[in-house]
Amino acid sequence: MNSLTPLPPPLPTVRAIVEAALVEDAGRGDLTSEACIPAEAVASAVFRARESLVFSGGLILEEVFRSIDPEVRVERLIRDGERVDAGGAIARIKGKARALLLGERVALNLVQRMSGIATTTRAYVDALPTSSKTRIADTRKTTPLLRPLERYAVRCGGGHNHRDDLSSAILIKDNHIEAAGSVRAAIERAIAYAPHTSRIECEVDTLDELDEAVDAGAEIVLLDNFDDESVAQAVARHGGKVILEVSGGITLARIRRLGELGVDVISSGALTHSVKAADIGLDFEA
Repeated sequence: MNSLTPLPPPLPTVRAIVEAALVEDAGRGDLTSEACIPAEAVASAVFRARESLVFSGGLILEEVFRSIDPEVRVERLIRDGERVDAGGAIARIKGKARALLLGERVALNLVQRMSGIATTTRAYVDALPTSSKTRIADTRKTTPLLRPLERYAVRCGGGHNHRDDLSSAILIKDNHIEAAGSVRAAIERAIAYAPHTSRIECEVDTLDELDEAVDAGAEIVLLDNFDDESVAQAVARHGGKVILEVSGGITLARIRRLGELGVDVISSGALTHSVKAADIGLDFEA
């Protein structure tokens, strides 16, 4: 697992996401709390894991309640990237009861999703063989507008991020190849266009396309939907010459074998696009 403390998203990015979420959920206030709870009432509550999970989202908790009421105090009890067992306390909040209730759902929605991603990513990382240098990476299959948070959650789970967006790297995929005419044509045009600081990655569907991509000058080759036998042949042919990434049809059960075969990167959209949210609750204290 990556031992470095994951770098959180920029604070202005986090605040923009939180503010938009609060407008969506509480743009006109909290009718129930305003009806039932005196404005001066104060309370203390604890965010608690309902299942074993890897937590991600401490900054979210702070920003949600800071945006509602700067006087609310958020005490983080565990660090992002830390595992917590079922029943374990994650954070304690204290302040006006109305403020705690107004921010409860937004805070939970975001940290439950982030923690689900971190937990799933950690399972993939832990499945790799001991001392493996293979990286577990995400993809661009993220929830619209939540990519910074979801990618941070991947890092909290010990994974790595793929390209941030379409402008951050060249990745030639099947439709680019079809439009360009061939693997070679697409790669040669990309090499001529790209700055010298940019690597060229190309997706391939067959071993013949892999050979063509390497011969044309690709520095990273994405083996798309290759079975384990084909991955083994790809590593035997070109391992160490180019960075080999495997994607498509990735399951937790395949991770160990792919790591044993010696691929450099395993990327999976499942880390973000279909992950189960972690079960976290907020319990008011007496």
